Amino acid sequence: MTIAIRQLQKYFVGEVSGLDLRKPLTPDEAREVEAAMDKYAVLVFHDQDINDEQQMAFALNFGQREDARGGTVTKEKDYRLQSGLNDVSNLGKDGKPLAKDSRAHLFNLGNCLWHSDSSFRPIPAKFSLLSARVVNPKGGNTEFADMRAAYDALDEETKAEIEDLVCEHSLMYSRGSLGFTEYTDEEKEMFKPVLQRLVRTHPVHRRKSLYLSSHAGKVVGMSMPEGRLLLRDLNEHATQADFVYVHKWKLHDLVMWDNRQTMHRVRRYDQSQPRDMRRATVAGTEPTVQQQAAE
Repeated sequence: MTIAIRQLQKYFVGEVSGLDLRKPLTPDEAREVEAAMDKYAVLVFHDQDINDEQQMAFALNFGQREDARGGTVTKEKDYRLQSGLNDVSNLGKDGKPLAKDSRAHLFNLGNCLWHSDSSFRPIPAKFSLLSARVVNPKGGNTEFADMRAAYDALDEETKAEIEDLVCEHSLMYSRGSLGFTEYTDEEKEMFKPVLQRLVRTHPVHRRKSLYLSSHAGKVVGMSMPEGRLLLRDLNEHATQADFVYVHKWKLHDLVMWDNRQTMHRVRRYDQSQPRDMRRATVAGTEPTVQQQAAE
């Protein structure tokens, strides 16, 4: 069967049929999927009953696996998954939902904020591929926003104002906005801010996009209040319903997105019920700006 793609939202998101992700992709299929990612920024694959190894093998068609260290307060000895996938579930090592007062659960609630995966790393992520292994019965939709369409809709004065701006990104900014402010010295070092451009240009089609995230908490060269007001205005603009696609998860869906062109967030759900979501993350290849210490 040949690959077919149906657009789901007027600006972006393609629903893919004709691929069985349990099987290795041919070089031509891999090129076709990557070209579709460049165009649609989000791809939806239904009915993909895959295991961790198959999910990782699919992801590795598009680049190297991102090292997951440094993105959580969960200690390595407490990891539930040992396959190299990121655990985006609400489950502990025992397979049961995390306690509501557990530090890991409170930290993970930051995923409900609009963000781009790994923008808190000096070299941020390229693609994320999320597989639904257990779907929560209530809530838990994932929303995606097209940062290219959002940039295109800005007036020329704003585009000129933000063209060369650089922001500081840190997990301490996103979690701090929810009141999670207690960190060990080791975590403070791990989560120290990195620098990212506010406007990115895609390496293939050269379209510009806003590079926003809840991890962005400061604009270099602006006072903290002034910078955060600008970021708040841009986030409100970029997440208008017109630019957003809502994915309502079904069992064995796999959704793949380009972190360079989109933001996303998970919506609140019943945390007493299991939700098993596993993410393969394809590493980026270069920083958005030359890194230096962001003090």
